[in-house]
Amino acid sequence: MTTTAVPPTPEHLDPAPRDAADPLAAHRGHFLSGEGVVAYLDGNSLGRPLARTLDRYPAFVREQWGGRLIRGWDEGWLGRAEELGDRIGAACLGAASGQTIVADSTTVLIFKLLRAAIAARPGRDELVIARDEFPTDRFIVERLAEDHGLTVRWLDTAHDGGATPELLAEAVSERTIAALLGGVAYRSAWFAPMREITAVVQAHGALVIWDCSHAVGSVPLELDAWGVDMAVGCSYKYLNGGPGAPAWAYVATRHLPELRNPIPGWLGAAQPFSMTEGFEPAPGIRRLVSGTPPITAMVPLADMLDEIEQAGMAAVRTKSVALTAYAIALVDALIPDAALASPRDDERRGGHLTVDHPNAARAVQRLWAEGVIPDFRHPSGVRIGLSPLSTSFAEVERGIRALAAALAD
Repeated sequence: MTTTAVPPTPEHLDPAPRDAADPLAAHRGHFLSGEGVVAYLDGNSLGRPLARTLDRYPAFVREQWGGRLIRGWDEGWLGRAEELGDRIGAACLGAASGQTIVADSTTVLIFKLLRAAIAARPGRDELVIARDEFPTDRFIVERLAEDHGLTVRWLDTAHDGGATPELLAEAVSERTIAALLGGVAYRSAWFAPMREITAVVQAHGALVIWDCSHAVGSVPLELDAWGVDMAVGCSYKYLNGGPGAPAWAYVATRHLPELRNPIPGWLGAAQPFSMTEGFEPAPGIRRLVSGTPPITAMVPLADMLDEIEQAGMAAVRTKSVALTAYAIALVDALIPDAALASPRDDERRGGHLTVDHPNAARAVQRLWAEGVIPDFRHPSGVRIGLSPLSTSFAEVERGIRALAAALAD
C-alpha cells in the first residue's frame, strides 16, 4: 500500500507543550492503555478501565461476595444504587442527594421516565424529539406514541447543531406531554442550552427528559439550578463503568411523589421485605428501581467517581475544551478537504467532534487495524471522542495524523 504523505504538524500545534502544562496529566497513568492501541479516540463510546479495578474485582469477590455472602445486602449493597446515584449527582450533575439512582440500562430508564411522564400529564397527546436523536430514544418515543395514540412532533436540527430554544418554542404547546432531548448530541456534540430549553418547555406545562449519556462526565451539569425535570444517562462513556454498566436516572424532588414506575418491582416498594399484597412505592428515588441492583457491575463506576471527584468537573471541562479545540485545529491543518460537523464554539461543543469525509468508512476500518480507534457514524462521519482524564494531546496528534493519511488514501 502506498501511503499519501501528510504535511508535518505546524509548529504551533506541537502537542508537547500542551501535555507538559496539563494539570490533569497524572490521571492518564491510572488507566489501562489497551493492547496495540496507538491512539484511542473513542472514549465517548467506551471509556478505558482504571488499572486499580483489576485489583478491586478480585477483592470484591473474595471479601464481600465470598466473605460476607448474603449478609452483604444488609451491610451496604441494598443502598449502593442510591449511594452511587448521590455521588454522580454531586460530582457531575449539580444535583442534591435523593434525586439520582443507578439502575437498569439507559434504554429501560428512558422508557420508565417517558412512560411516567405520560401518566403525569393526562389529556395531552404529543411527544417532542429531534429527528436526528439517538436511535434508542426515537424508537421508544415512536413505540409509546403508537401504544398510547399520541403524536410525535419532530425537530429538524442543524447537521452541526442540536436542540435550541427557538426550535422547541415552535414545537411545544399545551398538547405536549414531554420533550426527550440530548444534552450533548451523540453525533454533532452540540451542547444544548439546557436551562433555556427547559424553561421554554415548562412554560407550556410540559416536562423535559434530558438524555445526558454524552454529557455526564464531559460537561458540567447543573440540573437542580436549571430546573430540570428528569434526566438519564449511561455510565460506560465518560464515567468509565465498563461495557454494559448500569445507567442512572435523575428525577427532581418535586416530581417524586407523582412518579409512577411503569415496571414496579419488589425493591422499588416501600417495604420490600414485607412481601405484602399490592405495590406501595418507596417514598423517594428508590421507587424507580424495579429489580435487584447489579452490585458487581457498579465496582468500576465507583472507581471512576473517585477519579472525577479528585479532579473536579471544572478542570475536566477545561481539559475537554482544550482537547477538542486542538483536534479541530489539527483537522483544519492536516485534512483541509474534510467538513467539521460539530460546533466550533467552545461553549456549545461537548467532549467529542465529528468530521465528515466521503472516505470515512474505509478510513476507520484501516485505522482500527493500525491501532488508531475513532468511531464511524453513517453515512460519512468519523467521530472523535476525547476523554479528558485518560487522553493526552500527543495521542490526539497521532490519531489525527493517521486519520489524515487514511482519508487521503
